[in-house]
Amino acid sequence: MHYSVLIIDDEKELSEYTAKYFNMSGVTAQYALDSQSAMEFFKGNTCSLVLLDINLGDDSGFELCQKIRASLDIPIFFISARSAEDDMLLALSIGGDDYICKPYSLSVLLAKVKAELKRYEATHKEDAKSEEDNVSVLGDATIDLKKATITKNGVETPLKAMEYKILVYLLRNSDRVIPKEEIFEKIWDTTYVGDVTLNVHIRHLREKIEDDAGNPRFIKTVWGVGFMLDSKGNP
Repeated sequence: MHYSVLIIDDEKELSEYTAKYFNMSGVTAQYALDSQSAMEFFKGNTCSLVLLDINLGDDSGFELCQKIRASLDIPIFFISARSAEDDMLLALSIGGDDYICKPYSLSVLLAKVKAELKRYEATHKEDAKSEEDNVSVLGDATIDLKKATITKNGVETPLKAMEYKILVYLLRNSDRVIPKEEIFEKIWDTTYVGDVTLNVHIRHLREKIEDDAGNPRFIKTVWGVGFMLDSKGNP
């Protein structure tokens, strides 16, 4: 069976209530209380988005995220009472697409989830135009939007969901300085996204595209404003 959302959180009452709230709001949801239950879920079911707590009793949400990422490329939102920047950086580095701190408003969480589901499902249902339209070249990196991959030096690397969306927006607005606030609104549908989240995704894109991620030629930081994709790769 397919669900829109799988909630993985060892707080049973919160998980049940969140799933019930989502289902009543038209977003099909199921929940799991630990890593084993979550992996069992994926044996017979699918979902379009995962809400994943870091602390799962004796289990680690970080490790579970890596297991899910090994076979699935779906959005993963970490939800946690831990607000340290190191936790956020680690969560985003290992495959998380967003990081939401507890306590959170269920209505705000639902809005974020709905916006992400709309983008994710539209991306996967959209008919590809032509192979040429879906391929871009930046230096030695070939970007295939149809396959959501970047190939560099003969190595093909998949793009995570949020990396894909950011890169598509940069490509469509290449050679223009894009304010961070605009990226937040267009990609996350909100301006309430921390700079850390965006910067981590940008760093990951640079590592996949640039020869030297520390001195990027293509995805450039415009200090105090935002970012720009330089299509010619000017130094």
